[in-house]
Amino acid sequence: MIKIRAVYEKRGRAKYISHLDLNRCMQRTFKRSGIPVWYTEGFNPHIYINFALPLSLGYESRCEIMDFNITEGVPFKELIESLNKAMPEGIFISKIYNPTTKHTAIKYADFKITFSGDVAESFNNFMSRDQINTIKKTKKGEKEIDLKPDINVISLEETDGKTILVLRLPAGTEKNLNPSLVTDLFVPEFGNTEILSVERVAILDDKQKEFV
Repeated sequence: MIKIRAVYEKRGRAKYISHLDLNRCMQRTFKRSGIPVWYTEGFNPHIYINFALPLSLGYESRCEIMDFNITEGVPFKELIESLNKAMPEGIFISKIYNPTTKHTAIKYADFKITFSGDVAESFNNFMSRDQINTIKKTKKGEKEIDLKPDINVISLEETDGKTILVLRLPAGTEKNLNPSLVTDLFVPEFGNTEILSVERVAILDDKQKEFV
């Protein structure tokens, strides 16, 4: 058995495939591809697939990660070509390699958020507060949290009547913040804008380097 890690894009119409449906989609894709994929054992054998981070419905991404196993050696180029031929519209594998780290090494993710209008100054005012409090739902219920210590603004620029914001937020098994926690506070309060798109553009380790 050979462990494989794939990096794939999820764009266009594919952003409306939920995480639950994505698993079913990939099961069908692997079967159609004809690659020697490994199945789990037991009473209900199925293709083993492990996704690194669930992506919210409606978000696009250029850096989704999934792990799977194959039962015999196949050149990476051949794996990519076989899987991409069987993929639905909007999902495209860009890279395949043998993993050297576990998903628990993921600590951050970068999101590119595009707003209508010029709202950079308004967002800077929003971030200038001492605290940015919101209610976050957890398995134990709801609790109030201060988002500000965990919001890292990577870039903020206005172009062609739009504002493009890149945020770095905690991600992974220990702590995970959805960018909607930030935008759900900012957009209603400052108004005159709407979110045009949200895209995950990077998944990072504890040293804020690309997760591999």
